[in-house]
Amino acid sequence: MKPVVAIVGRPNVGKSTLFNRITKSKNALVDNFPGVTRDRHYQEAVWNDIEFILIDTGGFINNDFDIFSRQIRDQVICAIEEADVIILLLDGKEGCSAFDKDIIDILRPVTKPVFYVVNKIDGFEQEKNFYEFYSLGIEKIYPVSAEHNYGVMDFMDDMIGMFPQNVTQPSQNMIKVAVIGRPNVGKSSLINHIIGEKRLVVSEIPGTTRDSIDSVCKVGDNSYILVDTAGIRRKGKVNKKLEKFSIIKSLKSMERCDVALILIDAAEGITDQDISIAGYAFERGCGCIFILNKWDIVPKEQKKVKTYYDQLKMSAKFLNFAPAITISALTGLRVPKIFKLVEEVYAQYTTRIGTGQLNRIVERAVIKNEPSLHRGKRIKFYYAAQTGTKPPVFLFFVNYPEGVHFSYQRFLTNQIKEATGLDKTPVKIIFRQRRGKKNLNKKRKNKR
Repeated sequence: MKPVVAIVGRPNVGKSTLFNRITKSKNALVDNFPGVTRDRHYQEAVWNDIEFILIDTGGFINNDFDIFSRQIRDQVICAIEEADVIILLLDGKEGCSAFDKDIIDILRPVTKPVFYVVNKIDGFEQEKNFYEFYSLGIEKIYPVSAEHNYGVMDFMDDMIGMFPQNVTQPSQNMIKVAVIGRPNVGKSSLINHIIGEKRLVVSEIPGTTRDSIDSVCKVGDNSYILVDTAGIRRKGKVNKKLEKFSIIKSLKSMERCDVALILIDAAEGITDQDISIAGYAFERGCGCIFILNKWDIVPKEQKKVKTYYDQLKMSAKFLNFAPAITISALTGLRVPKIFKLVEEVYAQYTTRIGTGQLNRIVERAVIKNEPSLHRGKRIKFYYAAQTGTKPPVFLFFVNYPEGVHFSYQRFLTNQIKEATGLDKTPVKIIFRQRRGKKNLNKKRKNKR
């Protein structure tokens, strides 16, 4: 496994800023008020060609009226247990705090390397601001500015020197599964049930998950990367800047996933917002599975699976290929069956069709139903080839690409799916004009 580094500290000391600096990204949410990061946030990072995993944690507070504080403390302690190296980030502008002493007391018995880093030291003239932290019994302190990159390189060079030796790299052949849906439909609960531990903060308050969190698990012979995403609200209900960034991150999670589990609260019923979220996944070409959660609390008289499935087919016609399943993330009802569906969807999502087979399918389709005329001229399909997977992408060379009606494109898509058994994956078709001999000769002449 790659070395794991955890950043801990009290709220608003710049943990997420340092996380973004080290990972050279903007994947951790940053804002000017405490409590922005609640869950552990994982990301791979590279420093001096050495790969490791960095964890950003929620702000540690030992005595707080915030209902999330106890869970955040549990997350911090869990991150400390997982990590090979720990960074305690302190605030050079605010100075020592009683909370700093509390967390240092937790870290004293830890036998792993702990680096004490004082942030917000923007230059040499400000280094005097960190001397007071020696009163906490710390032997070595690193002054840095995560925002301006002051001192970060020297600190990082020392830190990677403390990584455990002979670490092995994990397999890259993991199926990426994003769990998406409205706030409070049970996304974190589902992942917690799957991985068998409370890795994510779970609450009845919508919007608990603000960042997208990656968790790795193994089911049977397959490994999966599970991405828990912030609940997506309607545009009109997204007022705070922080929630807007959360939505962007959720949409980006769909872009990098193979299969999207679209969680729906079956007890509330299928809403317009559920269908809108399904549309986001469709636009990004994800493999999709509808997960009707909380089936255990659906009233007995309403437990008609066919009614729910029919409503999904009517409301989300664009995802008519997506399978659906009823579950309870709380009790575990049918949760293991999700992975059988994921495997089926992923197998089709990564399928390749031979060029010969594809062109025979197209030939039969054109004989069965000829395309309409374009400005009085017949549309001709010369040949087709598959150019990509995730999802399967097919390139058609025709004489008039702009003349192919969307209804005929849908017909061709259905013919390919029917002939190849690709009934659980999106399929993309691209039409391109084939250059004739005249065009090729003209192009060669212009080059001369």
